[in-house]
Amino acid sequence: MTRTGSGRVEICWKIAGGPVEVQVFFGESPESIDRRSPLARTRNHCVAIEGLNPDAACFFELVPHRGHPVIVGERRIPAEGITNLRDLGGYRTQDGRRLKWGKIYRSSNLGRLTDRGLARVRRMGIRLVCDFRTEAEAVKLPNRFPDSQDVGYVRLPIQHGDYEPTIVFERIKGGDYDWISEEFMLRGYIDCVERYPEVWARFFQCLAEPRNRPLLFHCTGGKDRTGAAAALILLALGVPSETVVADYGLSDAYNADVRKAVYDHLRPLGVDIEKVEPYFTAPESRIRALLEYVDTRYGSAVDYLVKRAGVSEKTIALLKDDLLE
Repeated sequence: MTRTGSGRVEICWKIAGGPVEVQVFFGESPESIDRRSPLARTRNHCVAIEGLNPDAACFFELVPHRGHPVIVGERRIPAEGITNLRDLGGYRTQDGRRLKWGKIYRSSNLGRLTDRGLARVRRMGIRLVCDFRTEAEAVKLPNRFPDSQDVGYVRLPIQHGDYEPTIVFERIKGGDYDWISEEFMLRGYIDCVERYPEVWARFFQCLAEPRNRPLLFHCTGGKDRTGAAAALILLALGVPSETVVADYGLSDAYNADVRKAVYDHLRPLGVDIEKVEPYFTAPESRIRALLEYVDTRYGSAVDYLVKRAGVSEKTIALLKDDLLE
């Protein structure tokens, strides 16, 4: 599904065995899909849906004349002030099931939400926000959401490497960035799993509680700590590693405008953009290297969660039962 304009999306699919009629039903959540009257009927492989609320979620159930219905949602969610907000739903697991849409969201920080963006996030029905930022990061740019006691908030601070994130940008502007490298970034990812097993235990405990879902987790840019968290979730649920890598890689495209603005700010200060680029990007090679490290050291991501972080096998089994269909 692709958003092609305000209030307009295009949905495309493939069906084995040739074209059949497909009915398309809509709802603002997977649970609220109205199956009484389809928005569209078609024998084509694509359909355009117009007249949608641009500030509301879009979930569709595709019901073919033969075969099984499929629910689809929007991967990247448009909310003013967040460039990297997306749904983890829809990914297929190795046993053929799919992760339910509208249950787990990942994003960059929620401190720059506009009023319109805030209203959009409120409509997502989030019940818990997990924040991986350090205390200094959270103080420097407080979240605008949650904005009521109806939504829970848990801080699970992880620091990338030995440098407090709030001072990194100032160091770069001052010309102190020789320490930035791909090796430094990967070391931070490895530290993320080795130095903070208790954070991952708490995070998975939060995720396993049905009352906490839909759950949203984030850091500052939504690519490093958040990327590691998404990878652990997807791997624990049985999503293939190549899909995990592809999901991680989406951040670079979604953060492109933010990255351009940062670079435009730094160039007049004489900063060598090529040298600092590893800090602002998320190449797929980085998550591949982390997954290889975890597999080599622990056997698998599940083994890491169970043996190092202390997440019970029962918790992982419950997550699969609740989140896969």
